[in-house]
Amino acid sequence: MDYNKSSETSQHAHAEQEPVIILGVETSCDETAASVVRDGREILSNEVASQMEIHKRFGGVVPEVASRRHVEHITIVIEEALKKANVSPDQLSAIAVTKGPGLVGALLVGVSAAKAMAYAHQIPLVGVHHIAGHIYANRLITEFQFPNVTLVVSGGHTELILMKEHGEYHILGETRDDAAGEAYDKVARALGLPYPGGPQIDRLAKEGEATIDFPRAWLEAGSYDFSFSGLKSAVLNYLNQASQRGEVIPKPDVAASFQESVVEVLVTKTVHAAQAYGAKQVLLAGGVACNSRLREEMKQACAEQGLPLVIPPAYLCTDNAAMIAAAGYIEYLKGNREQMDLNAHPGLMLGGT
Repeated sequence: MDYNKSSETSQHAHAEQEPVIILGVETSCDETAASVVRDGREILSNEVASQMEIHKRFGGVVPEVASRRHVEHITIVIEEALKKANVSPDQLSAIAVTKGPGLVGALLVGVSAAKAMAYAHQIPLVGVHHIAGHIYANRLITEFQFPNVTLVVSGGHTELILMKEHGEYHILGETRDDAAGEAYDKVARALGLPYPGGPQIDRLAKEGEATIDFPRAWLEAGSYDFSFSGLKSAVLNYLNQASQRGEVIPKPDVAASFQESVVEVLVTKTVHAAQAYGAKQVLLAGGVACNSRLREEMKQACAEQGLPLVIPPAYLCTDNAAMIAAAGYIEYLKGNREQMDLNAHPGLMLGGT
């Protein structure tokens, strides 16, 4: 099936008839989010209730606390999203909800709310993979060109994904241990920086220089996989040895050196993959895509190779529901629907490899 053509036909048909208005619901971790998106690209509302301040005292997300907060906020956030979009439930074409991966208790809150609303108002229900949502955040900025390669970097995921058409995902490489965002948080904690660690490392790195030779895990030749566990251990060893010797630890230089090691590997592997697969676009996605150094280096590397690069604004890189609605729009056009037995899938895999 040539989905590019069928998608264009479907979109043209919808343009002549009624717009496709989708309510997106996202509760995979610690953000309770709802958004209304028209025709997969126009954001009518995008509401997010963050739990960052609550989890900061624990130094990370506490699953049970996150689930309870989702229960408290989900109805309010959905109502606010519909109100700001000036859309009533009977105007919705579908409800798209994150079904996985993520924290099982958190996912269940969103799935249950979406199912209840879909059943009460007889609205089609569409399940969305969280990573697909991050990828489709880019389509809220510009139209996709195929094939494209996406680098997804977040607290739980580091993946290179090839797309040859809408809704088709081929994983070229993924992390073998720590995700990039996870490594950021662990190093930040070792440096005594507050949660979340990623933005703190990014800020501190601007005050230092990458003078410490931390390792780059390139893995075997031709591999697009990632590994950040060794780098994390190298940083921790450096800090421990410096402490034992009674040396003053140059925290800005440690942050800059660590970040340079992460960014160099991410950018190099992404550009190599894009060239190898003839990508017409490179997309950046996930919470770590907010990192200023990653953005800067990716822009420069892609410009040098003549690769068109798409990077969403920060509010679309972190978890939100507009991206879920955007990905859900594609699933809706393909005719994919969920039944009332939809469950949360915390370990859900994305597409084929």
